[in-house]
Amino acid sequence: MADKELARVRSKFVEKVSNELIKQLLDDLLEDRVLNDGQKDSVLEENNSRANKARALIDTVKMKGDLASRKMIDHLQDRDAELHFELGLSSGQPAQPAADPQMKKEGATSEASWEEKMKAGDVYPVSQKSIRYRVALLITNIKFTNENMNRDGAEKDEENMDKLLNDLGYEVVKHRNLTGQAINDAVIEFSKHRKLKETDSVMVVIMSHGKLGAVLGVDWKNNISGDEKPDEFLIDNIYMHLNPEKCPALQNKPKIIIIQGCRGEKGGSVFVRDALFCDDASAAEENFEEDTMRAVNKEKDFISLLSCTPDTVSYRQRDLGSLLIQYLVEVLKIDAQKDDIEELFRKVMKRFEDFAMNTRRQMATKDRVTLTKRFYFFPGL
Repeated sequence: MADKELARVRSKFVEKVSNELIKQLLDDLLEDRVLNDGQKDSVLEENNSRANKARALIDTVKMKGDLASRKMIDHLQDRDAELHFELGLSSGQPAQPAADPQMKKEGATSEASWEEKMKAGDVYPVSQKSIRYRVALLITNIKFTNENMNRDGAEKDEENMDKLLNDLGYEVVKHRNLTGQAINDAVIEFSKHRKLKETDSVMVVIMSHGKLGAVLGVDWKNNISGDEKPDEFLIDNIYMHLNPEKCPALQNKPKIIIIQGCRGEKGGSVFVRDALFCDDASAAEENFEEDTMRAVNKEKDFISLLSCTPDTVSYRQRDLGSLLIQYLVEVLKIDAQKDDIEELFRKVMKRFEDFAMNTRRQMATKDRVTLTKRFYFFPGL
């Protein structure tokens, strides 16, 4: 039992652990919700010496039982493998979440298939280790200050996406019912997640009401007079917070964005005649020298899937959730083991061709695709 392991190494841990490592472990355990803010502050502020802080930390976690103790041991291994070894603690990196039986059966990636794809050279690197560090941000707005805006059925979307992300190997950082500012803060906090340095990719999923270029916060109201700042989150902010300048840990790694929300108020259908077609109609480098900095692309390695085309609405069923999330789950459950992300998104979009209810139409769309290689999830690797 992990709590007994901590009890066994308590004296040596108190002797060896540094102040910096104590603070890092406290941050990790706060993020995992093993500790709350008050308990973290208590360890740091009510103990004057390093040794007393160490005693308070290990005793607080040990009293919370086996699961909490295991998380502390795993964080210690991540943060200071040498001390973890010196203490003689067991290695218990959390096992991959149990995959959906159908995904396990049809979606597991064979080692041979993985090796074959990786040899192609035009594939983003993925390894068993990097999969263990995958992390995703999931934000779902369901209840709004204006109750008429409540998104009935969105609980099903949250449940389905949470399960899908886990099946694909992602630890899910989950938020519900946020204002526009809180969404922005959550993305910034996510950009500092400790796992980003080792992960092979991230996913950001935001589900709410929306308009062109933004998703709505839970305090949004129709401000006709324009005298009040609207409660909304600009989608552009995702790209700003996760770009190489703000988030260097994700440089050259795929960043997959899913936005479920309307982009306007128009329907997605038009009436056309059969067989009617419409055709749409360098700087000098002298005087530059290298210094300690180098230029990188401001926006690269992103791909987004939006629930509908610009200015149009998207649809949600109260019992099953939104069409986008339904189709996304169905496609990835079957094909994530063999198709790259762009092909998977194409298949999701293809599903919308079959959706028609009277004159209602919806078409998901890929947006701001800057992937330079193929990305495969390799579930079950």
